[in-house]
Amino acid sequence: MPATAVRRARRSAASTPGRLFVVGVGLVVLALLTGVTGAIALQQKQATIDNLIDHREPLAAASQQIYRSLSDADATAASAFLSGGNPPAALRERYELDIAQAGANLAKASADVAGVPEAEEQVDQLAQQLPVYTGLVETARAYNRQGFPAGAAYLREASGLMRAKLLPAAQELYSIDSRRLADEQAQAREFPWITAGLVLVLLVAFVATQMYLTRRTNRLLNVGLVVATIAVVVGLAWGTVALLLESAKVANGQDSGTQQVELAVQARINALKMRANETLTLVARGDGAEYEDDWQSLASEVSGDGDENLLVRAQGLAANQETSDAIEAARANVTAWLDAHDRVRQLDDDGQYQEAVALAIGDAEDGAAGAFNELDANLLRAINDGRGVFVDETSSASEAMTGLAPGTAALALLAAAGVTMGIRERLQEYR
Repeated sequence: MPATAVRRARRSAASTPGRLFVVGVGLVVLALLTGVTGAIALQQKQATIDNLIDHREPLAAASQQIYRSLSDADATAASAFLSGGNPPAALRERYELDIAQAGANLAKASADVAGVPEAEEQVDQLAQQLPVYTGLVETARAYNRQGFPAGAAYLREASGLMRAKLLPAAQELYSIDSRRLADEQAQAREFPWITAGLVLVLLVAFVATQMYLTRRTNRLLNVGLVVATIAVVVGLAWGTVALLLESAKVANGQDSGTQQVELAVQARINALKMRANETLTLVARGDGAEYEDDWQSLASEVSGDGDENLLVRAQGLAANQETSDAIEAARANVTAWLDAHDRVRQLDDDGQYQEAVALAIGDAEDGAAGAFNELDANLLRAINDGRGVFVDETSSASEAMTGLAPGTAALALLAAAGVTMGIRERLQEYR
Protein backbone atom coordinates (compact mmCIF):
# COMPACT_ATOMS: atom_id res chain seq x y z
CA MET A 1 0.00 0.00 0.00
CA PRO A 2 2.67 2.60 0.82
CA ALA A 3 4.48 1.88 -2.45
CA THR A 4 1.23 2.24 -4.36
CA ALA A 5 0.50 5.55 -2.66
CA VAL A 6 3.97 6.81 -3.55
CA ARG A 7 3.50 5.85 -7.20
CA ARG A 8 0.14 7.59 -7.30
CA ALA A 9 1.66 10.72 -5.75
CA ARG A 10 4.45 10.71 -8.33
CA ARG A 11 2.00 10.33 -11.19
CA SER A 12 -0.14 13.10 -9.77
CA ALA A 13 2.85 15.42 -9.37
CA ALA A 14 3.95 14.69 -12.92
CA SER A 15 0.63 15.86 -14.32
CA THR A 16 -0.05 19.51 -15.06
CA PRO A 17 -2.54 19.92 -12.18
CA GLY A 18 -0.08 18.20 -9.86
CA ARG A 19 2.74 20.47 -10.89
CA LEU A 20 0.53 23.51 -10.42
CA PHE A 21 -0.41 22.32 -6.95
CA VAL A 22 3.24 21.79 -5.97
CA VAL A 23 4.22 25.18 -7.38
CA GLY A 24 1.36 26.85 -5.54
CA VAL A 25 2.28 25.28 -2.22
CA GLY A 26 5.92 26.23 -2.73
CA LEU A 27 5.05 29.84 -3.53
CA VAL A 28 2.74 30.15 -0.53
CA VAL A 29 5.40 28.73 1.80
CA LEU A 30 8.06 31.01 0.31
CA ALA A 31 5.79 34.06 0.63
CA LEU A 32 4.99 33.30 4.26
CA LEU A 33 8.64 32.54 5.06
CA THR A 34 9.69 35.83 3.50
CA GLY A 35 7.03 37.71 5.43
CA VAL A 36 7.92 36.15 8.77
CA THR A 37 11.66 36.61 8.24
CA GLY A 38 11.22 40.20 7.10
CA ALA A 39 8.84 41.14 9.89
CA ILE A 40 11.17 39.72 12.55
CA ALA A 41 14.26 41.41 11.08
CA LEU A 42 12.51 44.75 10.75
CA GLN A 43 11.01 44.54 14.23
CA GLN A 44 14.47 43.83 15.66
CA LYS A 45 15.88 46.81 13.78
CA GLN A 46 13.08 49.02 15.12
CA ALA A 47 13.79 47.78 18.64
CA THR A 48 17.50 48.54 18.20
CA ILE A 49 16.76 52.10 17.12
CA ASP A 50 14.36 52.66 20.01
CA ASN A 51 16.92 51.20 22.42
CA LEU A 52 19.51 53.68 21.16
CA ILE A 53 17.27 56.58 22.15
CA ASP A 54 15.75 55.24 25.35
CA HIS A 55 18.64 53.29 26.84
CA ARG A 56 22.04 53.16 25.23
CA GLU A 57 22.73 56.87 24.64
CA PRO A 58 21.46 57.98 28.08
CA LEU A 59 23.74 55.41 29.71
CA ALA A 60 26.74 56.69 27.76
CA ALA A 61 25.82 60.19 28.94
CA ALA A 62 25.57 58.93 32.53
CA SER A 63 29.05 57.41 32.27
CA GLN A 64 30.41 60.70 30.97
CA GLN A 65 28.73 62.53 33.83
CA ILE A 66 30.44 60.23 36.34
CA TYR A 67 33.81 61.36 35.03
CA ARG A 68 32.77 65.00 34.94
CA SER A 69 31.42 64.92 38.50
CA LEU A 70 34.47 63.16 39.93
CA SER A 71 36.95 65.41 38.17
CA ASP A 72 35.08 68.55 39.15
CA ALA A 73 34.85 67.30 42.74
CA ASP A 74 38.63 66.90 42.79
CA ALA A 75 39.21 70.40 41.43
CA THR A 76 36.59 71.87 43.77
CA ALA A 77 38.12 70.16 46.80
CA ALA A 78 41.47 71.69 45.90
CA SER A 79 39.89 75.12 45.42
CA ALA A 80 38.17 74.84 48.79
CA PHE A 81 41.46 73.86 50.40
CA LEU A 82 43.19 76.89 48.89
CA SER A 83 40.44 79.10 50.33
CA GLY A 84 41.64 78.34 53.84
CA GLY A 85 40.13 76.72 56.90
CA ASN A 86 36.66 78.13 56.26
CA PRO A 87 36.04 77.80 52.52
CA PRO A 88 33.00 79.44 50.89
CA ALA A 89 29.77 77.51 51.29
CA ALA A 90 29.34 77.51 47.52
CA LEU A 91 32.48 75.40 47.07
CA ARG A 92 31.36 72.94 49.74
CA GLU A 93 27.93 72.64 48.13
CA ARG A 94 29.46 72.17 44.69
CA TYR A 95 31.73 69.40 45.96
CA GLU A 96 28.86 67.60 47.69
CA LEU A 97 26.67 67.93 44.59
CA ASP A 98 29.45 66.45 42.45
CA ILE A 99 29.82 63.46 44.75
CA ALA A 100 26.04 62.94 44.87
CA GLN A 101 25.75 63.12 41.08
CA ALA A 102 28.64 60.71 40.65
CA GLY A 103 26.92 58.25 42.98
CA ALA A 104 23.55 58.58 41.25
CA ASN A 105 25.01 58.08 37.79
CA LEU A 106 27.14 55.20 39.03
CA ALA A 107 23.96 53.49 40.24
CA LYS A 108 22.41 54.03 36.81
CA ALA A 109 25.47 52.65 35.04
CA SER A 110 25.70 49.62 37.35
CA ALA A 111 22.25 48.49 36.20
CA ASP A 112 23.58 47.82 32.70
CA VAL A 113 26.89 46.04 33.23
CA ALA A 114 25.61 42.49 33.67
CA GLY A 115 27.36 40.24 31.18
CA VAL A 116 30.04 42.84 30.41
CA PRO A 117 32.97 41.88 32.67
CA GLU A 118 35.15 44.86 31.77
CA ALA A 119 32.32 47.27 32.65
CA GLU A 120 31.58 45.42 35.89
CA GLU A 121 35.23 45.78 36.85
CA GLN A 122 35.15 49.55 36.40
CA VAL A 123 31.89 49.94 38.32
CA ASP A 124 33.29 47.86 41.20
CA GLN A 125 36.45 49.97 41.23
CA LEU A 126 34.44 53.18 41.41
CA ALA A 127 32.10 51.87 44.09
CA GLN A 128 35.01 50.71 46.26
CA GLN A 129 37.31 53.70 45.89
CA LEU A 130 34.84 56.60 46.02
CA PRO A 131 34.24 56.28 49.80
CA VAL A 132 38.00 56.10 50.34
CA TYR A 133 38.47 59.30 48.35
CA THR A 134 35.78 61.22 50.21
CA GLY A 135 37.26 60.05 53.51
CA LEU A 136 40.68 61.42 52.57
CA VAL A 137 39.14 64.73 51.51
CA GLU A 138 37.30 65.04 54.81
CA THR A 139 40.52 64.35 56.70
CA ALA A 140 42.34 66.97 54.65
CA ARG A 141 39.56 69.45 55.32
CA ALA A 142 39.66 68.77 59.06
CA TYR A 143 43.42 69.31 59.25
CA ASN A 144 43.19 72.41 57.08
CA ARG A 145 40.51 73.85 59.33
CA GLN A 146 42.89 73.45 62.27
CA GLY A 147 45.79 74.91 60.33
CA PHE A 148 47.84 71.69 60.28
CA PRO A 149 50.19 71.23 57.27
CA ALA A 150 49.23 67.55 57.07
CA GLY A 151 46.03 68.63 55.35
CA ALA A 152 47.89 69.27 52.10
CA ALA A 153 49.41 65.80 52.21
CA TYR A 154 46.00 64.18 52.66
CA LEU A 155 44.54 66.25 49.83
CA ARG A 156 47.36 65.24 47.52
CA GLU A 157 46.82 61.61 48.51
CA ALA A 158 43.12 61.97 47.73
CA SER A 159 43.89 63.55 44.38
CA GLY A 160 46.42 60.82 43.66
CA LEU A 161 43.74 58.20 44.32
CA MET A 162 41.35 60.08 42.07
CA ARG A 163 43.87 60.19 39.23
CA ALA A 164 45.24 56.68 39.67
CA LYS A 165 42.02 54.73 40.15
CA LEU A 166 38.76 56.67 40.04
CA LEU A 167 39.19 58.77 36.91
CA PRO A 168 40.78 55.97 34.83
CA ALA A 169 37.90 53.68 35.82
CA ALA A 170 35.33 56.35 34.95
CA GLN A 171 36.99 57.06 31.61
CA GLU A 172 37.19 53.37 30.75
CA LEU A 173 33.53 52.91 31.68
CA TYR A 174 32.64 55.80 29.38
CA SER A 175 34.76 54.29 26.61
CA ILE A 176 32.99 50.94 27.00
CA ASP A 177 29.55 52.56 26.87
CA SER A 178 30.60 54.65 23.87
CA ARG A 179 31.72 51.52 22.03
CA ARG A 180 28.45 49.78 22.87
CA LEU A 181 26.58 52.80 21.54
CA ALA A 182 28.61 52.74 18.31
CA ASP A 183 28.03 48.99 17.94
CA GLU A 184 24.27 49.41 18.23
CA GLN A 185 24.34 52.27 15.74
CA ALA A 186 26.16 49.98 13.32
CA GLN A 187 23.52 47.29 13.90
CA ALA A 188 20.77 49.80 13.22
CA ARG A 189 22.38 50.67 9.88
CA GLU A 190 22.82 47.07 8.73
CA PHE A 191 20.81 46.11 5.67
CA PRO A 192 18.64 42.95 6.05
CA TRP A 193 20.31 41.05 3.23
CA ILE A 194 18.65 37.71 4.01
CA THR A 195 15.19 39.23 3.78
CA ALA A 196 16.14 41.12 0.63
CA GLY A 197 17.40 37.90 -0.93
CA LEU A 198 14.18 36.07 -0.10
CA VAL A 199 12.11 38.90 -1.58
CA LEU A 200 14.06 38.80 -4.83
CA VAL A 201 13.78 35.00 -5.02
CA LEU A 202 10.04 35.27 -4.39
CA LEU A 203 9.65 37.94 -7.05
CA VAL A 204 11.56 35.86 -9.60
CA ALA A 205 9.45 32.82 -8.69
CA PHE A 206 6.23 34.78 -9.25
CA VAL A 207 7.39 36.04 -12.64
CA ALA A 208 8.56 32.58 -13.69
CA THR A 209 5.25 31.03 -12.61
CA GLN A 210 3.30 33.67 -14.49
CA MET A 211 5.32 32.97 -17.65
CA TYR A 212 4.76 29.21 -17.22
CA LEU A 213 1.01 29.69 -16.88
CA THR A 214 0.94 31.96 -19.92
CA ARG A 215 2.59 29.26 -22.02
CA ARG A 216 0.34 26.49 -20.69
CA THR A 217 -2.97 28.35 -20.81
CA ASN A 218 -2.43 31.00 -23.49
CA ARG A 219 -3.73 33.56 -21.02
CA LEU A 220 -1.58 36.62 -20.64
CA LEU A 221 -2.23 37.34 -16.95
CA ASN A 222 -3.25 35.43 -13.86
CA VAL A 223 -5.09 37.85 -11.58
CA GLY A 224 -4.05 36.13 -8.38
CA LEU A 225 -0.37 36.06 -9.30
CA VAL A 226 -0.54 39.66 -10.48
CA VAL A 227 -1.91 40.65 -7.07
CA ALA A 228 0.82 38.64 -5.36
CA THR A 229 3.53 40.19 -7.55
CA ILE A 230 2.25 43.71 -6.91
CA ALA A 231 2.25 43.02 -3.17
CA VAL A 232 5.88 41.91 -3.31
CA VAL A 233 6.91 44.89 -5.46
CA VAL A 234 5.16 47.30 -3.09
CA GLY A 235 6.87 45.68 -0.11
CA LEU A 236 10.25 45.81 -1.84
CA ALA A 237 9.88 49.47 -2.80
CA TRP A 238 8.55 50.49 0.61
CA GLY A 239 11.23 48.58 2.46
CA THR A 240 14.06 49.89 0.27
CA VAL A 241 13.05 53.53 0.64
CA ALA A 242 12.38 53.21 4.38
CA LEU A 243 15.65 51.38 5.08
CA LEU A 244 17.75 53.81 3.05
CA LEU A 245 16.15 56.73 4.87
CA GLU A 246 16.57 55.01 8.23
CA SER A 247 20.23 54.28 7.57
CA ALA A 248 20.90 57.87 6.48
CA LYS A 249 19.21 59.27 9.59
CA VAL A 250 21.13 56.97 11.93
CA ALA A 251 24.35 57.97 10.15
CA ASN A 252 23.50 61.66 10.56
CA GLY A 253 22.80 61.11 14.24
CA GLN A 254 26.13 59.36 14.61
CA ASP A 255 28.22 61.91 12.70
CA SER A 256 26.66 65.20 13.77
CA GLY A 257 25.43 63.91 17.10
CA THR A 258 27.46 61.13 18.69
CA GLN A 259 30.85 61.93 17.17
CA GLN A 260 30.52 65.65 17.80
CA VAL A 261 29.51 64.92 21.39
CA GLU A 262 32.47 62.56 21.76
CA LEU A 263 34.90 65.31 20.78
CA ALA A 264 33.20 67.86 23.04
CA VAL A 265 33.26 65.36 25.91
CA GLN A 266 36.98 64.74 25.41
CA ALA A 267 37.57 68.49 25.41
CA ARG A 268 35.55 68.79 28.62
CA ILE A 269 37.51 65.96 30.22
CA ASN A 270 40.73 67.75 29.29
CA ALA A 271 39.45 71.00 30.77
CA LEU A 272 38.49 69.26 34.02
CA LYS A 273 41.92 67.69 34.27
CA MET A 274 43.51 71.06 33.58
CA ARG A 275 41.48 72.72 36.32
CA ALA A 276 42.50 70.08 38.85
CA ASN A 277 46.15 70.43 37.82
CA GLU A 278 45.96 74.20 38.11
CA THR A 279 44.69 74.15 41.68
CA LEU A 280 46.88 71.26 42.80
CA THR A 281 49.96 73.08 41.55
CA LEU A 282 49.14 75.80 44.04
CA VAL A 283 48.33 73.32 46.81
CA ALA A 284 51.77 71.76 46.29
CA ARG A 285 53.42 75.18 46.92
CA GLY A 286 56.53 74.87 44.81
CA ASP A 287 56.42 71.10 44.45
CA GLY A 288 53.83 70.87 41.69
CA ALA A 289 55.90 70.79 38.51
CA GLU A 290 54.28 67.53 37.40
CA TYR A 291 50.82 69.11 37.62
CA GLU A 292 51.93 72.11 35.57
CA ASP A 293 53.54 69.89 32.94
CA ASP A 294 50.32 67.92 32.63
CA TRP A 295 48.35 71.18 32.36
CA GLN A 296 50.48 72.36 29.46
CA SER A 297 50.19 69.01 27.68
CA LEU A 298 46.40 68.99 28.00
CA ALA A 299 46.11 72.64 26.97
CA SER A 300 47.71 71.85 23.61
CA GLU A 301 44.72 69.61 22.80
CA VAL A 302 42.10 72.34 23.28
CA SER A 303 43.92 75.36 21.87
CA GLY A 304 45.23 76.47 18.50
CA ASP A 305 43.65 76.37 15.05
CA GLY A 306 44.82 72.95 13.84
CA ASP A 307 43.07 69.60 13.79
CA GLU A 308 44.91 68.59 16.95
CA ASN A 309 42.49 70.92 18.75
CA LEU A 310 39.49 68.86 19.84
CA LEU A 311 37.27 71.93 19.68
CA VAL A 312 38.17 72.65 16.05
CA ARG A 313 37.22 69.12 15.08
CA ALA A 314 34.00 69.26 17.11
CA GLN A 315 33.05 72.53 15.47
CA GLY A 316 33.56 70.95 12.07
CA LEU A 317 30.90 68.37 12.91
CA ALA A 318 28.40 70.84 14.37
CA ALA A 319 24.96 70.23 12.88
CA ASN A 320 23.60 73.72 13.46
CA GLN A 321 24.62 77.28 14.21
CA GLU A 322 23.75 77.03 17.90
CA THR A 323 26.22 74.21 18.43
CA SER A 324 28.88 75.96 16.37
CA ASP A 325 28.39 79.14 18.40
CA ALA A 326 28.71 77.24 21.68
CA ILE A 327 31.99 75.68 20.56
CA GLU A 328 33.26 79.02 19.24
CA ALA A 329 32.52 80.55 22.64
CA ALA A 330 34.34 77.64 24.29
CA ARG A 331 37.40 78.33 22.16
CA ALA A 332 37.34 81.96 23.30
CA ASN A 333 37.07 80.75 26.91
CA VAL A 334 40.17 78.60 26.42
CA THR A 335 42.10 81.62 25.16
CA ALA A 336 41.02 83.65 28.19
CA TRP A 337 41.92 80.79 30.51
CA LEU A 338 45.38 80.38 29.00
CA ASP A 339 46.02 84.06 29.64
CA ALA A 340 44.73 83.86 33.22
CA HIS A 341 46.77 80.73 33.89
CA ASP A 342 49.95 82.38 32.67
CA ARG A 343 49.34 85.24 35.09
CA VAL A 344 48.64 82.79 37.94
CA ARG A 345 51.91 81.03 37.29
CA GLN A 346 53.80 84.31 37.01
CA LEU A 347 52.46 85.50 40.36
CA ASP A 348 53.24 82.18 42.03
CA ASP A 349 56.74 82.04 40.57
CA ASP A 350 57.36 85.61 41.74
CA GLY A 351 56.49 84.68 45.31
CA GLN A 352 53.05 86.32 45.31
CA TYR A 353 51.28 83.16 46.41
CA GLN A 354 48.12 84.67 47.87
CA GLU A 355 47.61 86.81 44.78
CA ALA A 356 48.08 83.73 42.60
CA VAL A 357 45.51 81.81 44.65
CA ALA A 358 43.05 84.69 44.43
CA LEU A 359 43.42 84.87 40.65
CA ALA A 360 43.07 81.08 40.34
CA ILE A 361 39.98 80.52 42.49
CA GLY A 362 38.48 83.97 42.97
CA ASP A 363 35.49 85.41 41.15
CA ALA A 364 37.37 88.07 39.20
CA GLU A 365 36.06 88.45 35.65
CA ASP A 366 39.52 87.86 34.21
CA GLY A 367 40.36 85.05 36.64
CA ALA A 368 41.05 81.41 35.89
CA ALA A 369 37.96 80.15 37.71
CA GLY A 370 35.62 82.34 35.69
CA ALA A 371 37.18 81.29 32.38
CA PHE A 372 36.99 77.62 33.33
CA ASN A 373 33.37 77.84 34.49
CA GLU A 374 32.33 79.56 31.27
CA LEU A 375 34.26 77.00 29.24
CA ASP A 376 32.55 74.14 31.06
CA ALA A 377 29.14 75.75 30.55
CA ASN A 378 29.69 76.24 26.81
CA LEU A 379 30.98 72.71 26.39
CA LEU A 380 27.90 71.45 28.20
CA ARG A 381 25.77 73.45 25.76
CA ALA A 382 27.57 71.87 22.82
CA ILE A 383 27.20 68.39 24.32
CA ASN A 384 23.49 68.85 24.98
CA ASP A 385 22.97 70.26 21.48
CA GLY A 386 24.79 67.26 20.01
CA ARG A 387 22.70 64.88 22.07
CA GLY A 388 19.62 66.68 20.79
CA VAL A 389 20.77 66.16 17.20
CA PHE A 390 21.33 62.47 17.95
CA VAL A 391 17.84 62.09 19.40
CA ASP A 392 16.18 64.03 16.56
CA GLU A 393 17.93 62.13 13.78
CA THR A 394 17.54 58.72 15.41
CA SER A 395 13.88 59.44 16.14
CA SER A 396 13.44 60.28 12.46
CA ALA A 397 15.04 56.94 11.63
CA SER A 398 12.53 55.23 13.88
CA GLU A 399 9.67 57.12 12.23
CA ALA A 400 10.87 55.99 8.81
CA MET A 401 10.36 52.40 9.98
CA THR A 402 6.83 53.03 11.28
CA GLY A 403 4.47 50.28 10.18
CA LEU A 404 7.09 48.54 8.05
CA ALA A 405 7.26 45.28 10.04
CA PRO A 406 3.48 44.67 10.24
CA GLY A 407 3.12 46.02 6.71
CA THR A 408 5.62 43.46 5.45
CA ALA A 409 3.73 40.67 7.18
CA ALA A 410 0.41 41.91 5.74
CA LEU A 411 1.81 42.12 2.21
CA ALA A 412 3.23 38.61 2.56
CA LEU A 413 -0.20 37.33 3.56
CA LEU A 414 -1.71 39.17 0.60
CA ALA A 415 0.87 37.60 -1.70
CA ALA A 416 0.12 34.14 -0.30
CA ALA A 417 -3.61 34.73 -0.76
CA GLY A 418 -3.04 35.91 -4.32
CA VAL A 419 -1.03 32.78 -5.13
CA THR A 420 -3.73 30.58 -3.62
CA MET A 421 -6.44 32.33 -5.61
CA GLY A 422 -4.49 32.27 -8.86
CA ILE A 423 -3.41 28.63 -8.70
CA ARG A 424 -6.83 27.45 -7.54
CA GLU A 425 -8.43 29.20 -10.51
CA ARG A 426 -6.18 27.28 -12.90
CA LEU A 427 -6.70 23.98 -11.09
CA GLN A 428 -10.47 24.31 -11.38
CA GLU A 429 -10.12 24.27 -15.15
CA TYR A 430 -8.87 20.66 -14.97
CA ARG A 431 -11.89 19.32 -13.12
